Amino acid sequence: MQIGRLLLKNNVLLAPMAGITNSSYRRIHKYAGAGLVFSEMISANGVIRDGKRTLELAEHHEVERPFALQLFGDDPGVMAQAAKRCSSMADMLDINMGCPVRKVIRSGAGSALMSNPKRAGAIIAAVRRASNLPLSVKIRSGWDHEQRNFVELGLIAEQEGVDAVTLHPRTRTQGFGGNAQWDDIASLKQALKIPVVGSGDIYAPTDAIDMLARTGCDGVMIGRGGYGNPWLVKNILAMQRGEAEHSPTRAERGTTALVHLELQRQEMGDARALLEMRKHLCWYARGLNGAAEFRREVNSTHAIETLRSRVEQFFGLNISASSQPAEQAV
Repeated sequence: MQIGRLLLKNNVLLAPMAGITNSSYRRIHKYAGAGLVFSEMISANGVIRDGKRTLELAEHHEVERPFALQLFGDDPGVMAQAAKRCSSMADMLDINMGCPVRKVIRSGAGSALMSNPKRAGAIIAAVRRASNLPLSVKIRSGWDHEQRNFVELGLIAEQEGVDAVTLHPRTRTQGFGGNAQWDDIASLKQALKIPVVGSGDIYAPTDAIDMLARTGCDGVMIGRGGYGNPWLVKNILAMQRGEAEHSPTRAERGTTALVHLELQRQEMGDARALLEMRKHLCWYARGLNGAAEFRREVNSTHAIETLRSRVEQFFGLNISASSQPAEQAV
């Protein structure tokens, strides 16, 4: 798949997700084969004000490349300044026009821009002038059922020089509820000449294959379906090659969870890693016997070594994470 001048090795992308897609999470999915990974959404205001925690979100490892950085904001000038600065930090930029979170919307950013096409176009144009990196925009179907203007926004983005558009086919008022309307992805693909990436309700490899076939989209973006399941990426790629799907064993899940834990420790230290990994470990254990008790123990553990020991016990491992090369995690 090609986005502007950026040639990807495949068309399976990892979505930008606030509080989830930090460097450790991205690396796990990169080892699974993801063709492109995105930062968490980054505040343009935070970038131009040199916010330490904001700029930390842009940090990444060489193995994550090609790496896309997602910006959000409501002011064309501020977005342009941030894009100019961030152009040295990534291989591609993305503009968030789909986030449904109230705090973001109240600022006029995210999916609030779906209700203001004129400002959305001004932001896209300003970012395009500020950076020559490949540029994409992530949108929703619209603000609500009555205002479904995704084709209009897509055409504006194309006109202003965007290289690809990602559509999550739910409205802002839907949040993440209900079903994603894949027909919207097909409509957008028919309307645009640039690549269209489909997102929403991809929880199994067959979902991705079906989306590609039904909508004609150029690529698929993995979001919540990848929680604790980097094998989703691996299996989508396998099915595209005509190979059988691989269901990870309990031990394989545990080995990957331990590698993920160690990457988190290296990235943020023991205290933060312990807190951040709780949700991920619960996802890795999902559907396994004893998962409910494991979740209780994980969420009440206050020492990183105890946490690692409990992971080894639950998943039936006799190895430490340090004995598993990170690139063989998935």
